[in-house]
Amino acid sequence: MIEQTEMVVTDWHYHPPTNPLTEESKIKSVTSFDVMRKRASTKKGIACRFTCIFKIDGAFVLEFVGENSYVIDFEDVIDRAELLKMIRNAFTKFNEKFDFRKISTVLADTSLSPLNESNIDIDAILPLLI
Repeated sequence: MIEQTEMVVTDWHYHPPTNPLTEESKIKSVTSFDVMRKRASTKKGIACRFTCIFKIDGAFVLEFVGENSYVIDFEDVIDRAELLKMIRNAFTKFNEKFDFRKISTVLADTSLSPLNESNIDIDAILPLLI
């Protein structure tokens, strides 16, 4: 059985821009993804962490970090497709947390960039679940 924990926002560092936004303002974001192995006497799993940093016209505006875990029975075998589905689900929860919190910021009309799955080395993560 696979259990996904709640997405927890571990960092939300917001710095409102000093100048008002204009149509020429350039909002850029970079999202990174980290995975860590988790293990207990009766379960295995991974912890997923997404970090997104927003800059407006080169000035730091927001650092947003969210984490959640997957807890898996030892006898369950996870393949590439299942692992990718787990990562997608984690990113969806990360995106939902952002959509809820961004309302009170200058990023209210901004969305996270889609998850770039080509940057995820599934073959390097799979051994963490053996």
